[in-house]
Amino acid sequence: MLEIGPGLGSLTLALREAGASVVALEVDAALAAVVRDVTADAGVRVEVGDALTADFAGLLDGEGWRCVSNLPYNVAAPVVVRILEEAPVVERMLVMVQREVGKRLAAPPGSDAASAVSVVVAYFGAAEVVGLVPPTVFVPRPRVESALVRIVRHAEPPVDVPSAGELFALVHAGFGHRRKMLRRALRSRLGDRTDAVLADAGIPGETRAERLTLDDWGALSRAAAA
Repeated sequence: MLEIGPGLGSLTLALREAGASVVALEVDAALAAVVRDVTADAGVRVEVGDALTADFAGLLDGEGWRCVSNLPYNVAAPVVVRILEEAPVVERMLVMVQREVGKRLAAPPGSDAASAVSVVVAYFGAAEVVGLVPPTVFVPRPRVESALVRIVRHAEPPVDVPSAGELFALVHAGFGHRRKMLRRALRSRLGDRTDAVLADAGIPGETRAERLTLDDWGALSRAAAA
C-alpha cells in the first residue's frame, strides 16, 4: 500500500493490522519522524517527500500497488492525476477528498459535473464515489463534507489516441472556458484548424466541453492529429 499524508499514523497502523505492506509518504519531516516512532514495531517504510514531485518509480518497487490515503484536500486532484499518469504500478486507489472534488473525479465525461480532471481520470480508470464522510467525525471539525473515491485502473485505455498528452491538452483547452462553445474554446490550441477538426470528428462547433464523452474526446484527438 502507498499512503500519502499519513499524519500521525492512525491509518498507517490500521493498514498494517489488515496485513498490508505500507510505504508512507509525508511531506513534513517532523510528522514523518512521528510516524516512524508510532510505527516502529510495525515494519512501515516512511519516506519524506511531496506527492506532487516524488519519484514514484524509485519509491515503489514491483507491481500490484494500491493507494489508500486521506489526501491533503488542497492538492488532492493533482495528486490523483499524477499517480494515474506517472505511477502505473498503482492499480487501485481509495482516497478521501473534499466532497466536491470527489464528484469531479468520478463524474462521467458528458455529464453536468464533468470537468477536465473527470476526462483524465476516465481515460486511466473507472472512478466512483463509494461513501460520504460527515464533518462531525473529524477533530477539529471542518467546514466541508468528505467523500471516499475508488479508482480502478484500466488494463488498457478505453479510447485509442495518437498521444495521451495531446488528448489532455485538448481537454484542458476545451474546459478552459466552460461557457464557451468548442469552436471558440479550442481555438487557443487548434487555431485556424478548429472548425475543420471539429467537423472531421463529427462534433458540432456549438457543443460545450462538458457534453463530450470520452469517445468524443478520442475522436477529436485523432482528428487533430490527422
